[in-house]
Amino acid sequence: MKNRQQRFKFFVLHKKTIVLFLVFVICVSCFAFLPSALASSPRGLMTIVIDAGHGGIDPGCEGIQEGSNERELNLAYSNCLKKYLELYYDVNVVMTRTTTNGLYSSFAKNKKKDDMQKRKEIIQNSNADLVISIHMNAYPLTSVRGAQVYYNPECDISKNLATSIQNCFKVDLPYAKSSPGIGDYFILNCTNTPAVIIECGFLSNSEEETLLLSSDYREKVCYSILCGIIKYLN
Repeated sequence: MKNRQQRFKFFVLHKKTIVLFLVFVICVSCFAFLPSALASSPRGLMTIVIDAGHGGIDPGCEGIQEGSNERELNLAYSNCLKKYLELYYDVNVVMTRTTTNGLYSSFAKNKKKDDMQKRKEIIQNSNADLVISIHMNAYPLTSVRGAQVYYNPECDISKNLATSIQNCFKVDLPYAKSSPGIGDYFILNCTNTPAVIIECGFLSNSEEETLLLSSDYREKVCYSILCGIIKYLN
């Protein structure tokens, strides 16, 4: 009788040990699977890099009449676009610059090259889903005007994004170009992420410079960019 009780206790203890071991194996398997499960799940918020062109010793182009400065206007438009993106779309916005200063090191021999390299690093480190670079345009012929979006012709996704924004420009903005343009620019070529350069208008045209300096027009342009991005994403 005593031996039978001992054997029964041993069996119960042995069974509990097996159950606990199986539970342990299942837990370890779940934790081992977790990283791959997370990797295949949505990353959360979409990240959009807004690149305010120029900065610091590089002022960009200047207005023909008011003497406006592209460096400052690019930042103003970038901040406005950031506001709209965060207000109307669930998105993480990364700015390449938040002041009028350039991104180059004060010790850099080639400050323009160093500045562009810093922008590339920001884009890469942010794991961006889209890159929107904001600029103002200029041309010797002062009658030329109109907003236009540029893209890398080797990237079909960038073309789709550029076309979507340009189509909104055609509806919302006077004199906007009929189609996006092809651009061979560093900010478009430095990443595989869909990227566009947006020339909001021509500072070399006096009427358009006046518009571009207007806060109402700035809101209109940036809201149109927002609509183009959302239509592209949808």
